Amino acid sequence: MSKIWFITGASSGFGKALAEAVLAKGDSAVLTARRLESLREIASGHGERALALKLDVTDAASRAAALKAGYDKFGHIDVLANIAGAGSYGALEEFSSAQIRAQMELNFFAAAELSREVLPKLRAQKSGHILNLTSIAGLVAFPGSGLYNASKFALEGFTEALHHEVKPFGIRVTLIEPGAFRTAFASSAAMKAERKIADYAPLDAGMDEYYATQNGRQMGDPVKGVQVIIDMVESDSAPVRLMLGEDAYQLWEGAVASRSHDLAKWRARGEDTAIPGAAKNPVQAL
Repeated sequence: MSKIWFITGASSGFGKALAEAVLAKGDSAVLTARRLESLREIASGHGERALALKLDVTDAASRAAALKAGYDKFGHIDVLANIAGAGSYGALEEFSSAQIRAQMELNFFAAAELSREVLPKLRAQKSGHILNLTSIAGLVAFPGSGLYNASKFALEGFTEALHHEVKPFGIRVTLIEPGAFRTAFASSAAMKAERKIADYAPLDAGMDEYYATQNGRQMGDPVKGVQVIIDMVESDSAPVRLMLGEDAYQLWEGAVASRSHDLAKWRARGEDTAIPGAAKNPVQAL
């Protein structure tokens, strides 16, 4: 059966590829982004199945208005795809307080708020699927990308817990964790740290070179990536995590090995910290 999608960040990158793919397969979609003209081009030719809306995901009133318009148009939402976001680069010390908060507002708070705001209706219909786009950088931290890492690590924790909380209501929740894909991520859309500190010059130069040389040359194909996402949504059993890209899997496997090695060094001392006779905490990760 056809589905109703609500997609943020639908004017470019993964969001645009996803919007075009779901409309091409016959589903309906609320397409949202700050650039309305780009959305109208994607929506053209799809008639009543596409609704293009200007949306600033960091603004509560804008989110509420877009959700209301989507529900008024289609009656319900089957899939919320939180795709909107942006990268950032520079040494952590070089970012201003305003930049730190702006990154968290866009990459974490907006997706968390939209997820929360659709849940009453999803619980009432006892179905639905929330997709939160993070990154391999939501699992593995890189020097020069720490602020971006922080925003995506936060969304990872929020989404994994949400998955367990709403599963009893028939609602599915999935993290999408891409590696390097050929989107506008490594373009001028990325936020650069405001300050320049001489001690970080080698790190900054390396990041500048990466963003200048990798933009448009990433190995990942967004069209192929979103097809995997759609197939996953259509499947009977959706995972908590969907990783995309050979590079992402390799980085994750390396991080697991490194963390296991690191933790093992002090494990005996770390475990030997209990109060004699105290009961073990009954809380377990699922």
